[in-house]
Amino acid sequence: MAEVTKTGEGRALAVEGNGINVISDAERKGRPADLFWPWFGANVSVLGLSYGAFTLGFGISFWQAVVAGVIGIVFSFLLCGVVALAGKRGSAPTMVLSRAAFGVRGNRLPTAISWLLTVGWETALTILATLATATVFERLGWGGGAGTKIVALLVVAALVVGAGVLGFTVIMRLQTVITIVTAVLTVVFVVLAAGQVDWATVSALPSGSVEQLIGALVFLMTGFGLGWVNVAADYSRYLPRTASSGGVVGWTTFGASIAPLVLLVFGLLLAGSSTDLSSAIAADPIGALAALLPTWFLVPFALVAVLGLVGGAVLDIYSSGLALLSLGLPIPRWSAALVDGVIMVLGTIYVVFFADDFLVPFQGFLYTLGVPVAAWAGVVLADVALRRRDYAEPELYEVDGRYGDVRWSAVALVVVATVLGWGLVTNANAAVLAWQGYLLGPFGLGGREGAWAYANLGVLVALAVGFLGTVVLERSRIRAQEAQER
Repeated sequence: MAEVTKTGEGRALAVEGNGINVISDAERKGRPADLFWPWFGANVSVLGLSYGAFTLGFGISFWQAVVAGVIGIVFSFLLCGVVALAGKRGSAPTMVLSRAAFGVRGNRLPTAISWLLTVGWETALTILATLATATVFERLGWGGGAGTKIVALLVVAALVVGAGVLGFTVIMRLQTVITIVTAVLTVVFVVLAAGQVDWATVSALPSGSVEQLIGALVFLMTGFGLGWVNVAADYSRYLPRTASSGGVVGWTTFGASIAPLVLLVFGLLLAGSSTDLSSAIAADPIGALAALLPTWFLVPFALVAVLGLVGGAVLDIYSSGLALLSLGLPIPRWSAALVDGVIMVLGTIYVVFFADDFLVPFQGFLYTLGVPVAAWAGVVLADVALRRRDYAEPELYEVDGRYGDVRWSAVALVVVATVLGWGLVTNANAAVLAWQGYLLGPFGLGGREGAWAYANLGVLVALAVGFLGTVVLERSRIRAQEAQER
């Protein structure tokens, strides 16, 4: 049986005992460079290649897509790096540190949104890992039916839930292995598939409009960094207080960005070389990419696909468990991770074995959550930027402390920013979301069928409203908080 320890160190299968408590100075360890491993391992998925097809689907050229990718991916993960600073300063999970801006109980609204987002993404990644295994096995002629899917789900769930239950130390070790294995095999994949690239065709792709370019940029921001910003401090909280702030921001941004950038560019080259291949990648990324490979590399390719997806799901399940505890569920951290794991498995079983068309609208639901998450990120980023001192950590848990019970101004900013944001986005993934975009007409942007319809300005608006509103409304309050005696 696994031993329960505070950090999870000491034995290979020790369960981390820390939950949403403040990490003691004695338990803080490592260097900012250690953040490279979990962030790289969580984002080195071959599905990053499919973003090439999705991005070109906005009707832009290769070079426009590269610009959108560099700005969208790096900037969105830079936001994660800034939020990670709060972890070093406050020694607590992201959604506990968020209480400084929203109040102890006022923070329940963004925490609930964060929990939905992380549980949703860990379920989606597990679904994709299960289906990826079946697709590759079918190509090999080994059968991709129900039996294969059951075995794949059991293996993926064991890795994801097991790591989530065991906690921080095991996750850091697992992500190191995933990083090395997937990085090496991804290089082999790129070499084998490089012959499919036709630069003459790629370079001849016509340029798109400004609206299309912005749409691609926002899509990439939402699909990458804004999907992680709500958990960004969960790993930096273990670093010593003396760790370099620049190092925390830099290693988080670099570790998270480098693999998606490389995969996106190669995905653009593949998708831009053939409209048929682009359509196939967009519809079935694993199957389309597997079709480019020799038979002998299909098993390593399956390993790359599954491990890359597992790497992302592991961070999600760990952070979703912490979010559940932040909501007030009175159970140990490992139990919270197990609860989320059960939800993840049940969701995967439903989609893989029973649903006819669930994943696409479900992804539309997840992207819709990107608007309130962007609003929350704007508030928290401004809060972090305005603070000059470390958090008064005990008061993050006290409704009568300096951070208060409910900060209605922060809650109102998220609500207003979300209403504005949803009015300026459209979502073709699900008919149930057809109500979005209700402000495109009144704001003179051409309505739901106009040129700005798929620019998804609402994400940027939500981020800006949250940030600027906090700077204007909360600067004096934060100064007053920091002036109090500890």
